[in-house]
Amino acid sequence: MLNLTPKQKQVLDFIQEFTKEKGYPPSLAEMAKKFNKSIPTIFQFVETLKNKGFLTKKEDVARGIYTQKPEVFLLGKIAAGEPIEPIENPEPIEVPNEMLLSPGNYYALEVKGDSMIDEGILDHDIIVVKHQNTADSGDIIVAITEKGATLKIFRDRNGEIFLEPRNKNLRNIYPKELEIRGKFVGLIRQ
Repeated sequence: MLNLTPKQKQVLDFIQEFTKEKGYPPSLAEMAKKFNKSIPTIFQFVETLKNKGFLTKKEDVARGIYTQKPEVFLLGKIAAGEPIEPIENPEPIEVPNEMLLSPGNYYALEVKGDSMIDEGILDHDIIVVKHQNTADSGDIIVAITEKGATLKIFRDRNGEIFLEPRNKNLRNIYPKELEIRGKFVGLIRQ
């Protein structure tokens, strides 16, 4: 997914809210009135959002603008201290547009366990992860340590690296080896 400008995000949000409220998408004229822009300008916004994968447009249909729910692949299950358990046939799952606003590769994992319950991440939740190999202190990350894969908060305190669970019954992990596989960007609870 490509980045959205603030104005593109406003237009996309308006289309989503209007459609949710009224049951049908807004016309170009309604959007032009809302944003105090000309219809050709709004048409350009719609085309840009379509090209970036956020909208689909049915040609020759009045009010034919529909939000496109992006999809990511559910690749496996992640549990504290265990390897990522792959899913034989990864299937795409729909995710909200807001989770994929910055460019990059994304994937989903099913959470096994309760090491992040105090962060609101529960057993069987689906997490959406942006694939990257760096993190800032405080980011929730998917990490591979000498003991396996885990989902934890990355901490760097004056060069001391550790992984913090969000369950008061568990202790911090001080890995000898650490490979960051991605940053948590969102949660889907089914």
